[in-house]
Amino acid sequence: MRDVRAKDIDRATATAEKAELYYITHPTSPSAVRRPKLSVRSDTWIALLGQSVQDGICGFGATIEGALRAFDAQYLAALRAPVEASFHRAA
Repeated sequence: MRDVRAKDIDRATATAEKAELYYITHPTSPSAVRRPKLSVRSDTWIALLGQSVQDGICGFGATIEGALRAFDAQYLAALRAPVEASFHRAA
């Protein structure tokens, strides 16, 4: 049981370090500013801001960095969507 906990702690530490490195190299990115929750399911990393994948903004990737990059793209797309919709209605 102790070995399982040690592996979980090691994985959590490695995850935090990889995420922090991404935040340092992309300091103005949405993920660096908003710090989404990171989790992994079936070898897919998930970066989630919100209560659930259905209600929040999320990014998926094979790596932590990939999930954070995808999160950044989704976050920016969510910000642009209402502006683009308003522009098309005004035209």
